[in-house]
This record gives sequence, C-alpha cells and structure tokens, in this order.
Amino acid sequence: METTETAVAAIRRFNRFHTRWVGALGGSLHGSGLALAEARVLYELAQRDDWQAAEMAKSLDLDPAYLSRILKRFAGQGWLERSRSVADGRAWRLRLTAKGRAAFQPLDEASSAQAGAILGRLAPLEQARLVDALADTERLLTGDVRDRSAPVTREHRAGDMGWVVGAHGRLYAEDYGWDLSFEALVAEIAAKFLREFKPDHERCFIAELDGQPVGSAFVVQEDEATAKLRLVIVEKRAHGLGLGKRLVREAIGFARAAGYGRMVLWTNDILHAARGIYVGEGFRLVAEEKHHSFGQDLVGQNWELALRPSAA
Repeated sequence: METTETAVAAIRRFNRFHTRWVGALGGSLHGSGLALAEARVLYELAQRDDWQAAEMAKSLDLDPAYLSRILKRFAGQGWLERSRSVADGRAWRLRLTAKGRAAFQPLDEASSAQAGAILGRLAPLEQARLVDALADTERLLTGDVRDRSAPVTREHRAGDMGWVVGAHGRLYAEDYGWDLSFEALVAEIAAKFLREFKPDHERCFIAELDGQPVGSAFVVQEDEATAKLRLVIVEKRAHGLGLGKRLVREAIGFARAAGYGRMVLWTNDILHAARGIYVGEGFRLVAEEKHHSFGQDLVGQNWELALRPSAA
C-alpha cells in the first residue's frame, strides 16, 4: 500500500510540474493569446489538411461542443476554412488558411525554443537519458507500444563506448545499488577493447532504437581457442523486444564464424534475465564463488558454451 501511495503522489507531483512547465495554467501559451487546448488544436490543424471535427474531437479527447467553439473562433479570425469532404458529403474538411499558418509559426517556434533551451543545459548523455525517460513515460502511461520502430544491430562506431560505460554505471546503480567501481571496471574493459581491438577476432554489437543506442554485447579474445562474452546490456525502454537474446546470438554467431572453439562469460547470480538468456542459448554453469564487489555481497558465476562438438 505504501508503494502505491508513493507512486500516486509521484504521478500527481509530475502532473503539477508538467502543467506549469507547458503553460497550461495560464491563458496565453507563449504569449500567443491561445489557451493550451486552443494551441493544441492549431498545432493539429497545421499538421494535415483533411481533419474532420468529429475525428479531431475523438483524437484529442475534447468535448465536441468545446472544439466547435474553438474552430468557430479560428474561422472568425480568418485562420480556418471548411469544405465538403469528398469521401463523405455530410462532413466538413478543416484546413488552415495562409493567415492561420502565419499565426501558428511563432507559436511553433516558441515551443521549439523552449525545448531547445532545456536541451542546451544538458550534456549529450543527459539528453539521451531524457529522450529515453520521456519515451518510457509515454509508453508506461498509455500502455501503447504500437509506434515503436524496429530495432537494429550494428558494429560500434565513435562515441558508442561512452554510452556503454554510462549505461552500465547508471543501470546497475539504479537496479542493484552497485557503486562507481563497477563503472570504472566497464570503462577499463571498453578502453582495452578500443586500444587492442582485433577486428577478425573481436566485435562490439550495438543495438539501436529510434536512432539511439539501447543495447550492447562484446566478443573479446580470451585466447586463441576461447572467446569471451562481455558487457551485455539493454536499456529499460527497449525491454520486451528480445534484444538481449538477439545480441547474445549475434555474439555467438560471430565467435563461431571467427573459429573459436568455445565461449565463456562471467556474471552474477542476481542477473536473472541475463542468466535465462545464457541458459536458453546453451551455456552451462561451470563454477561460482561468493565475492564482495561494487559495494555489494555477490555470487559470481562462470559459464561456458561449446561452439564446436570437439570443444565440448
């Protein structure tokens, strides 16, 4: 019950912040003379020329009578013109006039400038975190994942290692309370990978969603016969897309094609989702040991996968 009350309070607090931040409490958004609902209707009209009033009311969850008054005001100012729908002669098609688009332009520019001012205060990694958080918020509040683009996987490129290090440090601190020594370890692994990179025997796979990195998996050379799987991670906003399994399978496929006889990895027993993937792909647990690392008491595990029958 306490958790529920805390979550309710957090949502209400965010609602109060957001309505103030976007100017919903005032009667003139960005000095336009338009209330928030009116500005939103103007925005939608600027995006397409074939709106019908009933369709817009449903899409924006606006009272039809209220929307009708807004549209009447826009028409009276010369911003809106209506014509019979070709598909349905009983319906009217709504379209902004040149005067209406001229009225929309400064409002659109002010909104973009407001968002730009926020982003301008943030470092690139913080901007990426904000984008991820906003996407997560929208998905969780609506429960709608239909608009997700298809993720892609690619090899690493300049700048990816910064994300790999930051994502590991952030997510393991959030989910498991691991301290900064873990982020330092990841930074050392990533730096060594770049410094000693062997293209024919090593590979970094990056998963990307909506143009942003959301997952990684590394294959590094342990010895001539052994590949090591490292730094497997998937951002929370990309959970449920099968990316963890996809990254691990790509890593295994690369290691096998590179001629390795086996693949090994080290993990901890609390990483249940990851261990489930490893078991599903045929890895077997060969050793485990208690240790105190990253500020926590943990149980480390060594897993192994035979890539060729002779390596079993």
